[in-house]
This record gives sequence, structure tokens and C-alpha cells, in this order.
Amino acid sequence: MSKALTEQEIHNLGMNHVGKDLEARGFEFIAINSKLKRHPQFVCMDQTKQYFFVIVRTVILPENPNNYDVIWMETFKKHARENDAKVLYAGVGIGNPNGEDLPVYLNEEYLIEYNGIQVVETNLN
Repeated sequence: MSKALTEQEIHNLGMNHVGKDLEARGFEFIAINSKLKRHPQFVCMDQTKQYFFVIVRTVILPENPNNYDVIWMETFKKHARENDAKVLYAGVGIGNPNGEDLPVYLNEEYLIEYNGIQVVETNLN
């Protein structure tokens, strides 16, 4: 019998995709936090020693993974400014290819929607 992935396992699946993307882009990982609703998920540094806080949000399709809570993001951007870091956002959508009302199962194919990493401007409005 197939086992449906938990919310944490779905989040981890999204984090794995984003982590591979960050690695391919040459980021060095300083810290990783894979717990749900804990931000940032990745603290990275680029070749110029600039710090980046990376927020990963994994959703079940058809929800749009590129949407995030703008008001919450303002408080997070303040935290990044205080730490001289830039903010990156990565939305990941995961779904069952046999129907959006079906769960994603362990060790079975799944759909993924990932449009890459977005830079979130931290300038004051």
C-alpha cells in the first residue's frame, strides 16, 4: 500500500530541489533549517561573502507556490537588513500526476512546479 507524504516530508522534498539549485549556483551553505514554519531554511554565502537568507515554501498544487504573505515578508526583510543579508524566495509546488485531489506518495512519481529563486528586495518602502 502506498504511503502518503506528510507535510514535513513534502517540505523536505521542496527543500531538496532548492538546495540542489543553490549548490549549482555556487552558494556555500552556512546553516540549514528544515523544520516547518522556521525561517530561513538556508543561510548561504556567495563568492563575495554576501550572506543570503533563503525562504523555501512548498505547497500542494494547484496552489501557486510563487505567492507568499507580503506582510510577514516585511518583518523578515527587516531581520535580513539587521543582519546585512539579502533575501531569496523559492516557491515549490508538488502534486500527484494522477489528480490534484490525490496525495503525493512515497517513492512514486510527482509533479513539480519550480520557477527558480527570486530575489526579494529588502529596501525600505
